[in-house]
Amino acid sequence: QVQLVESGGGLVQAGGSLRLSCAASGSRFSIRNMGWYRQVSGNERELVAQITISDSTNYADSVSGRFTISRDNAKNAVYLQMNSLKPEDTAVYYCNAVIYTGYSGVASYWGQGTQVTVSS
Repeated sequence: QVQLVESGGGLVQAGGSLRLSCAASGSRFSIRNMGWYRQVSGNERELVAQITISDSTNYADSVSGRFTISRDNAKNAVYLQMNSLKPEDTAVYYCNAVIYTGYSGVASYWGQGTQVTVSS
């Protein structure tokens, strides 16, 4: 069983920074793409940033230039550095990873979510 555990959310003033972390745990797995999504209550979950196994990145237009996604394959971890935060960045942020295991094949896994609140 693979689990994703997130950390790093919280309350910050507009213009501030936060760094989200997400680590995968379990046994006998191989991580492919990783990413961060966010969701505001009542809205659909939206992609924030993605990073491939070859370190290619993709960002939502709304965060491009302010957020940076990175990964550490040795730690099975993905990070999201969020700078110049705006009140509209307030949401629950979810870590996502596409993972191969010998028992489930390729599947998409989600973290439990971490709240990010940006005050004006």
